[in-house]
Amino acid sequence: MVRLVRWLLLVVILLAITPWNSLGQSNPPVDPTPSQIIQFLSQTIDWYRQTQQEQHIATEPGDLGFVADNRRMAAQIVRLAFDFARAEEQKQAKPSNANAAATPNANLSQYESLSRAVARADQLVQETQAELESLQHSLQTAPPAKRRHLQTQIAELQSELGLFQARQQALHGMLDFASGASGAGATSLRAQIEELARAVPPAVSGTSVNEPGSAIEQQQSDVKAGDTSNKPSASGMWALMADLFRLSSKRNVLSNELRVTQALEDSSKQLRAPLAAHLKQLIRSGDQLAKEADTSDQNALAQQKQQLDALTVEFKQLSGLLISLRKQNILLGLYERSLSNWQADVSTDLKQSLKGLLVRLAGLAIALGAVFIIGEVWRRAIFRYVHDVRRRYQFLLMRKIALWCGVGLVLIFAFVTELGAVATFAGLITAGVALALQNVIISIVGYFFLIGKYGIRVGDRVQVGTVTGEVVDIGLVRFHLMELSGGTADSEPTGRIVAFSNAVVFQSTAGLFKQIPGTNFIWREIVLKFAPESDYRAIRDRMQNAIDSAFADYRDSLERQRHQMEMILTSISASELKPRARIHFTTSAIEVLIRYPVVMEKATEIDERVIGDIFAAVDREPKLKLMNSEIPSLKAGA
Repeated sequence: MVRLVRWLLLVVILLAITPWNSLGQSNPPVDPTPSQIIQFLSQTIDWYRQTQQEQHIATEPGDLGFVADNRRMAAQIVRLAFDFARAEEQKQAKPSNANAAATPNANLSQYESLSRAVARADQLVQETQAELESLQHSLQTAPPAKRRHLQTQIAELQSELGLFQARQQALHGMLDFASGASGAGATSLRAQIEELARAVPPAVSGTSVNEPGSAIEQQQSDVKAGDTSNKPSASGMWALMADLFRLSSKRNVLSNELRVTQALEDSSKQLRAPLAAHLKQLIRSGDQLAKEADTSDQNALAQQKQQLDALTVEFKQLSGLLISLRKQNILLGLYERSLSNWQADVSTDLKQSLKGLLVRLAGLAIALGAVFIIGEVWRRAIFRYVHDVRRRYQFLLMRKIALWCGVGLVLIFAFVTELGAVATFAGLITAGVALALQNVIISIVGYFFLIGKYGIRVGDRVQVGTVTGEVVDIGLVRFHLMELSGGTADSEPTGRIVAFSNAVVFQSTAGLFKQIPGTNFIWREIVLKFAPESDYRAIRDRMQNAIDSAFADYRDSLERQRHQMEMILTSISASELKPRARIHFTTSAIEVLIRYPVVMEKATEIDERVIGDIFAAVDREPKLKLMNSEIPSLKAGA
């Protein structure tokens, strides 16, 4: 009954650690081969190395909890895999005597014979050690008369034990060499397991040897995993797109880990299935022997006792293997669940980032649409309310510049994350550009002054400093003049083109002179000297009548230009454009200053008529006495 109770307890333990669906139906006991064990360990190590990628993708504070939990579970999973491999290696290193006896000697290979010899040597050493310990125990309680005889036996057994141990070591060395030479130079299973254990930290593989490199690697991984800072949420479109790529990469890494974790879990189940089936057979055999023990005789009971003891030893070995694999399976399930939860969090963050990016894109499209709509309304307003071609061109140019500046600002605010850093960077860049392109920038600003209301146009006659010419081109940075010889109204081209920077409008030493828009007249001056005894009233009347007569045909043209000046210069009342004669008295003569306007394209004709009428008035009776006999010179009046 004691044996029955013991077997029932073993059955309960087995049912607790082994799932019912993993128990086979009368499958023969099949132990995993060394190649299967090594393959399982290699797969476990590859899986463990791939889990180290979690430390590189842990970029959020919430990821640290997953990394810490997964790292602990991964270490336990690898340790259980090595525990299973070492236990299986020890089990396979001690073949049962029953299986050995059932195999014919004629069919044994050299490797199997050597294994049998090693097993017999191990058994002989154990029996000799047991007999030696028994004699040593008897020596302590033996009478003095038998002590000498027992000491002689003990010395003889110690010599035999030394011989047996030497033979055992030699056989083990031969077996290790034969195992190493077999399979094209493959090492023994134990050596391969320990070699694989060096690929992971000792704390993970369960190795007691302290390897500094592995410890350092573990410390570095701890530092890397704990070096994650709380990053601000992305706001710019570039940051959102980078966050999308990062989250997508993180999700792909977690998907790969889930796949390899499931593959490792399947491999663990494949190793566990035959062991569970064999353990089920042991349970059935134990139950059968326990039932037969109640009705058997003494000899049968002794034989059944030996069988039950053998079953107990084998059951303990198999249950230990199954416990390691079952624990590993449970941890793999927990690890897979943790990865699934982590992947779900990453997917949620990915959806939020994608939603934020779509919102930003929609806002960008709306902002750009608003800018272009405003630009179109501005363009239509210009064509509707501005009829002057020159003014319309100026407004269209300003609209184009403002439109593209608005587009640039919208793109900057949309794609940039930290506006403060961008403002600082833009300020430094702007300062550098402004310093390097100072003259160019001033020229570009001067261009808008040149094309303003009182600016210049192609064909205008202007004077810049000492150069007089007609405008032939107005650029964004400079304008060009066709130089005219002299400074008179009938000047001819010299054949040269003069280029001036638009910045001339800001220079105080180089003035820019041009006609008032809509006018083309200049003033002339003539100075005449008469004898002091002449009648100044007659002189004044004759000179005024002469110039009035000369200007009779040009009065209407000059009046139209005066009216144009009043229209353009609304705040100033323009005086009449008519000739005037003024008398100045000196101690030696009577001076007459005649000032009259001339139309530039008819300047020579008007000058000839004015001078001719003046001399005709002087020669009319009674003649006026001029003090200078030469023809009076003409000069431009201010």
